[in-house]
Amino acid sequence: MNLKSQETRRLAPEMDPLRMGMGWTAQDLEKPQVLIESTYGQSHPGSAHLLQFAQEAAKAADAAGAKSALYFATDMCDGMSQGHDGGNYSLVSRDTIANLIEIHANATTFDAGVFIASCDKSVPAQLMAIGRINIPSIVVTGGVMEAGPDLLTLEQIGKYSAMFQRGEIPEEQFTFYKHHACPSCGACSFMGTASTMQIMAEALGLMLPGSALMPATCEDLVEVARKAGARAAQMAVEGITARDMVTEKSFENAVMVHAAISGSTNTLLHLPAIAREFGVELDADSFDRMHRGAHYLLDIRPAGRWPAEYFYYAGGVPRIMEEIKSMLHLDVMTVTGKTLGENLEELKHNGFYERCEELLQKTGLRRTDIIRTFGEPIGTNGTIAVLKGNLAPQGSVVKHSAVPKEMHQAILKARPFDCEEEAIDAILHHRIQPGDAVLIRYEGPKGSGMPEMFYTT
Repeated sequence: MNLKSQETRRLAPEMDPLRMGMGWTAQDLEKPQVLIESTYGQSHPGSAHLLQFAQEAAKAADAAGAKSALYFATDMCDGMSQGHDGGNYSLVSRDTIANLIEIHANATTFDAGVFIASCDKSVPAQLMAIGRINIPSIVVTGGVMEAGPDLLTLEQIGKYSAMFQRGEIPEEQFTFYKHHACPSCGACSFMGTASTMQIMAEALGLMLPGSALMPATCEDLVEVARKAGARAAQMAVEGITARDMVTEKSFENAVMVHAAISGSTNTLLHLPAIAREFGVELDADSFDRMHRGAHYLLDIRPAGRWPAEYFYYAGGVPRIMEEIKSMLHLDVMTVTGKTLGENLEELKHNGFYERCEELLQKTGLRRTDIIRTFGEPIGTNGTIAVLKGNLAPQGSVVKHSAVPKEMHQAILKARPFDCEEEAIDAILHHRIQPGDAVLIRYEGPKGSGMPEMFYTT
């Protein structure tokens, strides 16, 4: 067993006394070292609950013969940063977190890692870092929050805010919506970037099967953290690195899953950046090519009817993969030490789908109300396309599954704005009319940092 941590101990004689200074024993120093990296912090609902998962993963790693160490790099909330200059920090926060994890992992050196996060920039940041540091790695995501009364979810608040500002609903009603849209911890309950990236982590093979986008408050998620910690200790000894598992085929699987779930367009920012860290080339044209002819199956908001917590009830990522199995590479390796095909077969016999069905029954829905079958999809041409023309010669991205058919060909009047604030003001004061096309300039990575134009849409 050739452990990187032990090689570093021989090179750095100060390491042993410094670690013993924080309570480690001489026996601990000899064990495989497991990094427990999380974005825990009182920063937003997606990270506020992660400490328990980190602690349980650490205990399990220790019980399995390793020695764990907890590190933290908390993230910002894209939701809290909407509508003001806070959004300018969002995309750069991804790279900053990835850099900090690289520092954590390499300044001391570890033999394996457990990576715990929930949201828009933290999950891709951790995935980027995993590819960069290339140690045996396993991901635990923090799950999804519950929906509020009448299935109220956070993405509806922007609409209600506009209605309130236009005088269409009273303040009391708007306040009620704000106070009840986020009734628990976890990622926001719609298929935005956070939910999509949790699913991408599992689709890449870096999570225990069926553990992406679980209800954030369920006890099963705590058990997932324990299993991940124990598995990380095993992987440290096995020496199977992240790049040994995640290959070009893994990324192709992730894009096919993205098409099936109508995933966030922000995935085109994150997945290519993650792929680059794994030494894989993936660009927007790859998404465009693979989405063509792909089956779109998921009826989850904002494109569908149901909150994201229902995704797990219907069988989660494994059910999606079962439906599109013919379009996947089933021979890719995963963190279980088994292939994707072997994992999917095992889930049919270990009670996973039965546990999901118990939760689904409480909703009064059928599985196919949420995840359609491959033979009866919502659509058969994926969900996004890359468009090129004089406005965007290098390409632009559209989620065509959310565009009404009558808008697929249209002649519109261009209404350009130099910042989002000006565009929002025009919309709220009825200066944008049917037939207008709102164009917002100078809000990209070289401008304001590429904040989301969420309120405008």
